[in-house]
Amino acid sequence: MLELDDIQHFLMMRPYALAARYEFLAFPKASGGRAWLRGMVDRVGTAQGVKDGSDTETKWVTIGLTWNGLRALGVDEKSLATFPDEFREGMAARAAVLGDIGANHPSQWVDGLSSADLHAIVILFARDTAQRDQSAEAHRSFLQRCDGVKVLSSLDLAALPPVEHSRDHFGYRDRISAPAVEGTGDIPTPGSGAPLKPGEFFLGYPDEEGDGPPLPRPEILSRNGSYVAYRRLQEHVGAFRDFLRQHGETAEEQELVAAKMMGRWRSGAPLALAPDKDDPELGADPQRNNNFAYKTADPYGYAVPLGSHIRRLNPRDTSMSVNRHRMIRCGGTYGPPLPEGAADDGVERGVAAFIGGASLVRQFEFAQNVWVNDPRFHELENERDPIIGTQDGTFDLTIPKRPVRTHITGLPSFTTLRGGAYFFLPGIRALRFLAAGARATD
Repeated sequence: MLELDDIQHFLMMRPYALAARYEFLAFPKASGGRAWLRGMVDRVGTAQGVKDGSDTETKWVTIGLTWNGLRALGVDEKSLATFPDEFREGMAARAAVLGDIGANHPSQWVDGLSSADLHAIVILFARDTAQRDQSAEAHRSFLQRCDGVKVLSSLDLAALPPVEHSRDHFGYRDRISAPAVEGTGDIPTPGSGAPLKPGEFFLGYPDEEGDGPPLPRPEILSRNGSYVAYRRLQEHVGAFRDFLRQHGETAEEQELVAAKMMGRWRSGAPLALAPDKDDPELGADPQRNNNFAYKTADPYGYAVPLGSHIRRLNPRDTSMSVNRHRMIRCGGTYGPPLPEGAADDGVERGVAAFIGGASLVRQFEFAQNVWVNDPRFHELENERDPIIGTQDGTFDLTIPKRPVRTHITGLPSFTTLRGGAYFFLPGIRALRFLAAGARATD
C-alpha cells in the first residue's frame, strides 16, 4: 500500500497550477537549512493532499535536495555513503556519460547548477503569475529568518497560451504519455501498458523485478523518496522554424517534417494513427492518442521514423526491457513565446524539466545515453534524437518513405542544455527527520 500521505506529490499528482518558481538554495550553516525545512515542510504537497485538494488549491511546494545538500543539513558520512554513486557525484560530474559536451558542458551552465554549493531546490506552484510572484515574495521574507540560507538563482515558469493544454515553445502538445503506477488507483490510458510497480519510482516498494534494491540508510531518510534529474533546455525556436522552412516548401510539408521529428503532429496526434494528415481531435483524446504500437504495425518506421523523439524515449513493444527504463516527466516552460512569423529575438525560452524514478542510472542515464544519444539506436547509422539529442552538425535525420527515403545530413541543434542537477525528493517524515537534525540510528 503506497503511503500517499508521506510521498511528495511531484511525480504522482499535479496541482492545478499554471505558473511556478524554481529557487535553487545553498545552506552555508546546517542550522539555517534545518530552520528553513521546519518552516517549509507543512507546505509541501503530498500525493494524498493534492489528490484530495480542490481545483483551486495551488499553493503547494516541492523540495528536492542534492547529495551535498544532505551533507550540509548534517547527515553523517556513513549514511551519505549508502546513496548511489551517480547521485553522490551529481549531474555535472556525469557529463561524459550523458553526452553533455560542447555548448551543453557544465562549464557553460547558468544558475549555479554545476556548483557544489547547490544544496536544494524549492518549487513554488501557483495558480497564475500574480500568485507566483506573491509566493516568491513571501518565501523571500521567510528566508531572512533562516540563518545564512542563500538563493543561488531562480527561474520563473508559466504555461504558454492558450492554456487549455500544455505545449512547448516548438508548439508540440505535451504531457500525453506517462506510465501509471500500481497502487495509486490510476487507470492507464489505452496503449500505455499495465500499471508499473511503485518501486520503479518510489523507494521502499517492490519493482518490476522483485523487492527492489536496498534502501539508503537510515530507512526513515530514504523510504518514499525518489530521484529526479533536472534539465533546463533552451529551445531555439527561430532555428527550428528555419529548418522546417528549409525542408518543406508548403506549410503542410513543414508540419509533416515537424511531425516526423517528434513522432506526433504538433496537435498531439500520433503518426502511428494519423500518418498522412493531422487530426487535432485525435490528439486531444487521451483514450485514443496513445493507443498504438510499433513492432507489427510500423516495423520500418514509414509512419513513425525509427529515430523520432517519441520512438526513442518509449520504444514500446520493440524493446524487451522497456518497463525498467520508464520515467515520469514533470516541468514547465519558461520565457515568452516567440510570435509566429517573428524573427528570433535573442530572448531565452525553453523547458525546465524533471525526470523522476527510483534509479538515475537505470532510468534517466540509460535513456540519455542509449535512447537519446546513441547514433546507432534501432540500427540507425548516424542519428541522435532530433529534438533533444546532442547535435554538433555531424549527425543526420532519416525519414523512411517509399520509393525513396528522405535523408537530411548535418542536423543542427535545436536545444541547448543551460543547466542540470540530481535531486532527491524525500518523504515528509524524512523532511521532518532532517529538520530535527538527522540524528537517528538505523
